[in-house]
Amino acid sequence: MTLLPDCFCPADGTRVTAESLAWCCPVCQGPLDLDFAPTPAPLKSLKGRVNSLWRYAETLPLATPSISLGEGRTPLVELRDGICAKLDFLMPTLSFKDRGAVLLIGLAQRLGPRQVVSDSSGNAGTSIAAYCARAALPCTVYVPEGTSAEKREHIGAHGARVHLVDGDREAAAQAARQAADEPGVFYASHAYNPYFLHGTKTCVHELWEDFGGRLPDVLVLPVGNGTLLLGAALAVAELFAAGLIDRRPALYAVQAAAVAPLAHAWEEGAEDLAGPTPVAPTFAEGIAIPRPPRARQILRAVRDSGGRFLTVTEDQIRHAQLDLASQGLYVEPTAAAGWAAAREGLLESIPPSRLRSDGGIAPVVVPLCGAGLKTGPART
Repeated sequence: MTLLPDCFCPADGTRVTAESLAWCCPVCQGPLDLDFAPTPAPLKSLKGRVNSLWRYAETLPLATPSISLGEGRTPLVELRDGICAKLDFLMPTLSFKDRGAVLLIGLAQRLGPRQVVSDSSGNAGTSIAAYCARAALPCTVYVPEGTSAEKREHIGAHGARVHLVDGDREAAAQAARQAADEPGVFYASHAYNPYFLHGTKTCVHELWEDFGGRLPDVLVLPVGNGTLLLGAALAVAELFAAGLIDRRPALYAVQAAAVAPLAHAWEEGAEDLAGPTPVAPTFAEGIAIPRPPRARQILRAVRDSGGRFLTVTEDQIRHAQLDLASQGLYVEPTAAAGWAAAREGLLESIPPSRLRSDGGIAPVVVPLCGAGLKTGPART
């Protein structure tokens, strides 16, 4: 059996063995990273490989799938003016979270816990539940009371126990963490466990392949816990270190103005969350995270890429969802947040250094991360 890479705490360097059920740093309780620096395969060697994210096996901490549902290799479609959408809602459970869940639950299956627990506003919980069903692992998902009925039903349909928490997204996370401290429990946390990030990074490996060995100049990413953005940063670093790209894309992080702790920290020039930020109801429940555990890493990744943070209003999210639907793409409001930023003047904020020499705009990609069937339309 292939050895698993160990984890370490990026804040204080504490190491955690690969076979441990520990879900955070035992010293500071922060999220963990993997001691793993893979080398991606060159473009020509990908021909003829399996048509899923497992075609990038060299970059994955689990080299072979045990519970795959065929996740990955989602299509690109043009929206307008050189902006493309990556349709990550066309996944087995209708969200990009399948990229991380297949690795996370593959790890859990190898460790053999008596119980898997997770917390979610819906999409991650659905994905964890589906892959636990595939792996025959018992699963409980803690969800906040405001989670849509469609998402709760989807989680339960896979056989997971849905534990409704009285409170917001953070309350659900705290309840799951308390359960995760019990013996024999695997905490399938998309925010704390680094295996999830090494799954989400395959979105960018796919873009690199689809663009013929290059990447778009700008990625526009909705950000709550930051798993897609941090995965993107991992993939970019891997491709750059291997000499497979010569220019890194700028990461534009989008938050709902109603819950925008990272955007506020960015505006203040802070390296971490500066303190409590205002929280209001938002259609974009999937990114309504008041205190993301990897805030410092997210802010650094955006800064190092030459990107920035953007916020969108509830009206902008609602109109963006309707606009995408009018183009044949029915996504949830969280997924529409990135398009809301792009269609409301994003291009004007891209610095001249990101423009082609002919004055045209360099390629921009907006991942659409979750299907509208899970939430329905955003309503006033």
